[in-house]
Amino acid sequence: MPQPPDDVDAVAVRTWCSLALEALGRERRAIDAINVFPVADGDTGTNLYLTVESAAAAVEAVFAAHETGTTTPTAADAVRAMAHGALIGARGNSGTILAQLLRGMAGVLADAGDADHLRRALTEAAAAARQAVAHPVEGTVLTVASEAARAAAATAPAADLTAVLDAAYGGALTALAATPARLAVLGRAGVVDAGGQGLVTVLGALLEAVGGRAPAPAVRTVDPDALPMTGNCAEADPVGGPAFEVIYLLEAGDEAVALLRSRLDALGESLVVVGGDGLWNVHVHVDDAGAAVEAGVEAGRPYRIRITHFAADRIRAHQEPAQRAVVVVVPGDGLAGICAEAGATTVLARPGEPPASGELVDAIRRAHAREVVLLPNDAQLRHTAAAAAEQARAEGVRVALVPTRAAVQGIAALAVHEPDRSFDEDVVAMTAAAGATRYAELAVAERQSWTMAGVCQAGDILGLIDGDVAVIGGDVPATARTVLDRMLSAGGELVTLVLGQDVPDALAEDLCAHVRGGHVAVDTVVYRGGHQDAPLLIGVE
Repeated sequence: MPQPPDDVDAVAVRTWCSLALEALGRERRAIDAINVFPVADGDTGTNLYLTVESAAAAVEAVFAAHETGTTTPTAADAVRAMAHGALIGARGNSGTILAQLLRGMAGVLADAGDADHLRRALTEAAAAARQAVAHPVEGTVLTVASEAARAAAATAPAADLTAVLDAAYGGALTALAATPARLAVLGRAGVVDAGGQGLVTVLGALLEAVGGRAPAPAVRTVDPDALPMTGNCAEADPVGGPAFEVIYLLEAGDEAVALLRSRLDALGESLVVVGGDGLWNVHVHVDDAGAAVEAGVEAGRPYRIRITHFAADRIRAHQEPAQRAVVVVVPGDGLAGICAEAGATTVLARPGEPPASGELVDAIRRAHAREVVLLPNDAQLRHTAAAAAEQARAEGVRVALVPTRAAVQGIAALAVHEPDRSFDEDVVAMTAAAGATRYAELAVAERQSWTMAGVCQAGDILGLIDGDVAVIGGDVPATARTVLDRMLSAGGELVTLVLGQDVPDALAEDLCAHVRGGHVAVDTVVYRGGHQDAPLLIGVE
């Protein structure tokens, strides 16, 4: 039997993330079911899962970057990646707090991962999480974190890593069991704190990663099948509570964030601001979502803004599931609005940050339907989408994955979607429409390189048709015209143009006139894609 490691090294961090993600995947539904504080919106388990999924992906990226070299990641590399991944992927109140706990631990474990540093890491994590919450409440995940740190600090100086973790996990379990007595709303509902149970699960994964054995199970005072997914709303969410949850990443300095805290604290409640070094994750419950975002704009640069209407979520949770829905990944906020108007549930693929499988599963759940058609709109998302579909099927949702490779194929598929026909017929029609749509995009070359169309220089405009570079040009209009001519030489009845945020309307007018001049029978439709990587997306069907 292998000996437990003497410190939390990079491999242990990687294993920890993997085990935590697996455990939260098993526990997600149970944790969602006992979520009654601060808002009974039934998503704490899901939010924690998505937060850890982002952390695990960041750690895997660090290991992947070393695969072709002779070095391996250091413990500092791994824990910092874990903390950063959790920060940028944090979801909900508990996910944001967990991100700060991991950040607090990483700040100490980056120096060393022995037993003494672990004690200090747990203490620092608990303190950092409390500082991040505007108004800490006892009987929550903050209490569980503090008691875990206290139990670890009380271990003998000679205790090894496993002994310290054993103590921390035991302290967390004891604190979790006591949360109903410390927070009245939990006692009335007969449940432990959902965020606290999630933290116990994460600490248990660390104990298993280091000690090599599964820990004792966390406390559960309720069968998840005995509660609706929104918990006891009447007890936990009195009339008059904030209507919206607002979350965004923010690039800003410390002084600006201090002012932002004060402003958001006056606007709403459940305020949590985590991060540092110029990057923050902001979470607040408010009635005026616009004012919360505006405050972020005044403080710095907010992005990845997510606004959830609590009332809408509760209504959806209590409604019978719809028969069928479409979930579509889109590259820009403009297309997200267009697809939402068509009735689809959207997932935004941010530049350089493709959605993880957990985000797709979350979207499938939000669609609240018995049957779901999933449009990934990116060839590189094929495996991610397949994993999400498989998980959703395990939860009882019938999911069909249409292998769309570009947003214009997704638009074509959505255009022929008819929920009143049979599921199989609908999927076949959508698949056929997507397959009949050739796709192209314009991109700016970042460096000199060889392509299928020849050598390009940095700054050249590249025209990619069906994923391959087919045209190298000097400006966007001329390159776009050449790409259109090549695509239409094989025939076509409809051209779809999706313009990026900074592309002028004049380009669309120019390209529409070009199509009319050379292809009289071809129609053209233009959309505004918003913030997207490519200045122009083209579809021909």
